[in-house]
Amino acid sequence: MHDFLDHFANHGDPFMPFPDNAPKPDDLPGLDPNEIAQMPVDLLAILQHEVDERLKQSKAAKARLDGALTIRYATRAEEARRTAGKDTGTVRLDDGDFTVVADLPKRVVWDQEQLAAMVARIRAAGDDPEQYVDVTYKVPERKYAAWPEAIRKGFEPARTVRPGTLKVAILPWEDAQ
Repeated sequence: MHDFLDHFANHGDPFMPFPDNAPKPDDLPGLDPNEIAQMPVDLLAILQHEVDERLKQSKAAKARLDGALTIRYATRAEEARRTAGKDTGTVRLDDGDFTVVADLPKRVVWDQEQLAAMVARIRAAGDDPEQYVDVTYKVPERKYAAWPEAIRKGFEPARTVRPGTLKVAILPWEDAQ
């Protein structure tokens, strides 16, 4: 962290030099976003770095804990689901003074080519396939960009572009080059 701080000038009270008077990531939930936005850019960069590091650490800790819980309870949960006659879903296990809720969600994947064939058969039989399936069309943006102009113009009325979420990274000058 010291190397990261070296990129930034000192700010703040001369009797409590930076970074001792600077807000820490734990302070951020209690601060108004407008107040945070007015902080010096170097302090924002430090806070962003510290929050990102904490987030990485928290994600790694969660993954490790989830792995340990899986080791501890997966076999018992599988046995409980088998006893209940189900492959997926929620089961409850007792462990000391606690109830452990083990949920194995159902993930269904449909073969798109087979579904398309079924939709064609339903249509050919004179029935409405939308009574049975939800039909969604997607155009990958890379394919759209590679199309000839004439084809793109035909699809433009069906295309809406919405902005995503703004992501801001504050980097020391030499790292940004």
